Amino acid sequence: MDQLLRVQNFTVSRDGVAAGEDQSLERPFGHDVDPGQLFAWAGATANWPNRTEPGGTRGLDDYFTRDFSHNIGAEIMGRNKFGPQRGPWQDHEWQGWWGDEPPFRTPVFVLTHHARPSFTLSDTTFHFVDGEPATVLAQAREAARGKDVRLGGGVTTVREFLDAGLVDTLHVAVAPVTLGSGLRLWDSPEQLLDRYHMEVVPSPSGVTHHLFWRR
Repeated sequence: MDQLLRVQNFTVSRDGVAAGEDQSLERPFGHDVDPGQLFAWAGATANWPNRTEPGGTRGLDDYFTRDFSHNIGAEIMGRNKFGPQRGPWQDHEWQGWWGDEPPFRTPVFVLTHHARPSFTLSDTTFHFVDGEPATVLAQAREAARGKDVRLGGGVTTVREFLDAGLVDTLHVAVAPVTLGSGLRLWDSPEQLLDRYHMEVVPSPSGVTHHLFWRR
C-alpha cells in the first residue's frame, strides 16, 4: 500500500476559519481565535495527545484523537505552526510550543525559507526544509520508513498541499463556533468534492466530523 499523506483532527469553525491573523507568542492562534473554543471537543477526550491528567471522554471524538499517531512515521508542518518568529531565525533557543516532550514522536519537517540546524527533543527530531510540497513530501516519506505522513498544518500549509494535489485523506472537525474572520481552510467543504469523496458524521459534542478521501 502507498504511503498516505493524511490531515488529521484539523479543526475549523462553522465558517471555515482555522486561525487568526497576527500570530504571536502570547496568541499562538492569532487575534480573535480562542483555541479553547475550537479544540474543546479534542481536549475533552481520553486520548488527546496533550492530556496530562487521567480521565477524559470516550466515544466518537476519542476515536479520532486516538487515531492521531496510528501508522504515522513523519509529520510536515508550516513554520507558523512551529512558532511565532518570522524571517531569519533570531533565537535558536526557541524550540516550539510543546516543551521537552513534543507529541509527535517522529521526524518533523518544518517548512521555512530560512535555514536552521535540526535538533531533537525526546523522540521527536525537527528538520527545517525549504522546498516545493512534492519535494518535502518525498523527504518525509523516506524518513517515515513505509508509514504514512501527517500534514499537521497550519491552514496555509494544508491549502498549499491540497492545491498541489498531494493530500490523500483529510479529517476536518467543524466546531460549533463562528469566528467571522481569519485564515480559512474553505468557504464550504463542498469545494473539495471535485477531488474527494466526503462523509459527514455529527458528534454528541456538537462537532461535525468531515472525512475526505480521494476520488
